[in-house]
Amino acid sequence: MMIASSPAPSKLADNFFLARQPILNRGQRLVAYELLFRGAAAYNGAQVTDDAEATATVIANAAELGLGQVVGDQMAFVNVDAVGLMSDFIRFLPNDKVILEILETVKATPEVLARVRELKQAGFKFALDDVIGQTDDVQKLMPLCDVIKVDIKDMQPGTLPALARVLKTPGQKLLAEKVETIEEFQECMELGFEYFQGYYFARPVILSGKKISPSQLSVLHLLELLDRDASSQEVERSVKHDALITLNLLRLVNTPAVGARQRINSVGHALMVLGRRQLRRWLQILLYVKNGGTQEFTSPLLQLATTRGKTMELMVEHRKPGQRVSADIGFTVGVMSLMDTLFSIHMRDVLESVNVLDDVRAALLHRSGDYGAMLSLIEHIERGHDGRELAQMLHQLDLRPAELYNIQLSAIEWVTEYTRNI
Repeated sequence: MMIASSPAPSKLADNFFLARQPILNRGQRLVAYELLFRGAAAYNGAQVTDDAEATATVIANAAELGLGQVVGDQMAFVNVDAVGLMSDFIRFLPNDKVILEILETVKATPEVLARVRELKQAGFKFALDDVIGQTDDVQKLMPLCDVIKVDIKDMQPGTLPALARVLKTPGQKLLAEKVETIEEFQECMELGFEYFQGYYFARPVILSGKKISPSQLSVLHLLELLDRDASSQEVERSVKHDALITLNLLRLVNTPAVGARQRINSVGHALMVLGRRQLRRWLQILLYVKNGGTQEFTSPLLQLATTRGKTMELMVEHRKPGQRVSADIGFTVGVMSLMDTLFSIHMRDVLESVNVLDDVRAALLHRSGDYGAMLSLIEHIERGHDGRELAQMLHQLDLRPAELYNIQLSAIEWVTEYTRNI
């Protein structure tokens, strides 16, 4: 996310795309998001809006935006250039929710160093972005920063260990960005990095002979019963066969989110209160919850899968009002899109384990059809791709940037609340 000097009056989300890139700790828990904004170029012939202008508009309307809504319980990393750093718009950002990321283009002038010290006094934390070597500017800015971000893709091969040793100090945490493979993650772990940014955690690592676990098979079997509209007795019997599913189901229906008036102690009553649509949704998400542990909303894979699912559901609802079955299929496609990563097996093998519609299969295997186009758009947004490319994809789906942005906010809010209650 980029702050600039002179924001135009808001048309707000009509002018940009928002991407949140997860930042994980050494325990692979979600601790923050970097917010990336891309100008929504050439949508319906609209004037191209550069990224800095788009983000300045966001900052000027920070109260309307609600940063907490965008990042949930996590912190937000927000990019600032020299102009943004010196501007008053910084004050629109809540200092308890953001870490200001000083771009590599910023020169460590006396004025910049004084401004950083002033903002630190005001309670802001800082990260130094895209470090690939020990320059004069890096050496001057480093003591003022809490996090040092190292761009591991932009470095000369073999130079990362030496740089990590030089940068690692008791006062700062090292963050590796653009980590795309498990091997890169493991190397950075060994070098003492504290934080990791990149989609290595969402890439499937296919393990030969790997099987879906018995508890996950139980959930998939239940989903198949729901898909073929099995009797309530058959569904209840299947739930009772798995103690973990029973325990989690009773815990779920007794949360404030479900809103039952009295405590529910039986599986039959729980299934009746929850209803089949909610049961299907809960089971799809439950696949991503390991060991029924608490604090699962900090699982990055769970967050990504459920956000994809809810975003796709809301996109379908917006584009095809009243088509509830289609919206549910959208949710299913989004959640299932990461099951190859979850199970460590090929997607085609996942689809052999569970009976799905042809539209779902086409979307998951080939990103084809209407659902495939929506999933592809979401994946491009996650990675902060160019605004022109996104605008073209959005145009094909007959969605405006502002409509997509509102859908994103609603999905994020729903996921934050829902996954807390699993």
